[in-house]
Amino acid sequence: MTSEEHLPDGHVDGNALAGPLAEVFTADVTIARSECTHCGATGPVARLLVYRDAPGLVARCQECGQVVLRYVRTPGAAHLDMRGTVTLTFSLAPE
Repeated sequence: MTSEEHLPDGHVDGNALAGPLAEVFTADVTIARSECTHCGATGPVARLLVYRDAPGLVARCQECGQVVLRYVRTPGAAHLDMRGTVTLTFSLAPE
């Protein structure tokens, strides 16, 4: 499935976050691992269920469906709400 292919409930995969979050993070966020505050599920951001029918992007946990993050872009600002994420872990190259 590509980020442009909608599933029956209207969501796309977390790869839809790649472009918008590239304005905020220098690393590719879609390969970072997120941990859901509600159920503790972990996995790459690319596996999150992303809904684009809101004023911004809403990403839900792939296991329990709870909101993990919200992203809204307004003129001159990016608003990122990650209160549904315990951690966002990026793999780094060895020093």
